[in-house]
Amino acid sequence: MEEKGVGSVVQQDKTGKGKQAENKGDCVTCHHPAPKGHGTMAVPPAYSDLGKSAKDIFSKGFGYGILKLDVKTKSQSGVEFATSGSNNTDTGKSGGHLETKYKVKDLGLNFTQKWNTDNTLTTEITMEDQLAKGLKLSLDTSFVPNTGKKSAKLKTGYKRDYVNVGCDLDFDMAGPTVHAAAVLGYEGWLAGYQLAFDTAKSKLTQNNFALGYKAGDFQLHTNVNDGTEFGGSIYQKVNSNLETAVSLAWTAGSNNTRFGIGAKYQLDKDASLSTKVDNACLVGVGYTQTLRPGVKLTLSGLIDGKNVNGGGHKVGMGFELEA
Repeated sequence: MEEKGVGSVVQQDKTGKGKQAENKGDCVTCHHPAPKGHGTMAVPPAYSDLGKSAKDIFSKGFGYGILKLDVKTKSQSGVEFATSGSNNTDTGKSGGHLETKYKVKDLGLNFTQKWNTDNTLTTEITMEDQLAKGLKLSLDTSFVPNTGKKSAKLKTGYKRDYVNVGCDLDFDMAGPTVHAAAVLGYEGWLAGYQLAFDTAKSKLTQNNFALGYKAGDFQLHTNVNDGTEFGGSIYQKVNSNLETAVSLAWTAGSNNTRFGIGAKYQLDKDASLSTKVDNACLVGVGYTQTLRPGVKLTLSGLIDGKNVNGGGHKVGMGFELEA
């Protein structure tokens, strides 16, 4: 009986080790989430992604005034194709683009080529985590055959715990423009700075600051652009189905404060409803339905609350296919 008891204990110990291996984020002696000190500090987002959760509430799921079709496919060799076509119901103008993407995993290289109906050809080559972990290098070029206009941009980015920095060099015949940004993060607090310097004119053309706080279900973001544009947003995930956001903006020298309130509600695993309203009484509504895996339909509309009977409202529809 004693030998059997020992075997039982050993079996339990093996099982426990197996579970610990599956739950690396848990404490060694129990299955409770490990304290924050056990893990690594999350890498802060890029400057352009600060306040992104709130921005998505006001932008994703809405496409009024546009009829759009997106098709994404992938070949057996790993080449990804993305085609998009759209029509502006107000102007009647149609446009589209074709994009191909190929990855060389052994070298950590990504090749992306794009063509649009404005006859602009762009090529981007990206290398990430090869020269150093967290370092990303990109070369983005564009060419317009009709006019012969050419442009190029060298992009660099480096991210690790507590810091995310980037520097882009936009080449121009008159002189390159330097774009730089940095974001520092510590225990949920985020601070960022962004600038643009025109070397031809020896002038600072962009001077932006941002400060925010990010928790699991709550995000706060404030920013000052060029000392004249002030903005802020609050995002909250109320529960697993409901997300809300509030946005504020003010320009120095103006008495008008712009604000908006938005929400997204997940009706079920395949459908969601998005709504938003601003201080101009413009009400936006969007409905997204996944018809089947890889097939998504989006319907949206914009209503002028100040002129409901006068017309001028907009509707839009988007259709996405992915295989």
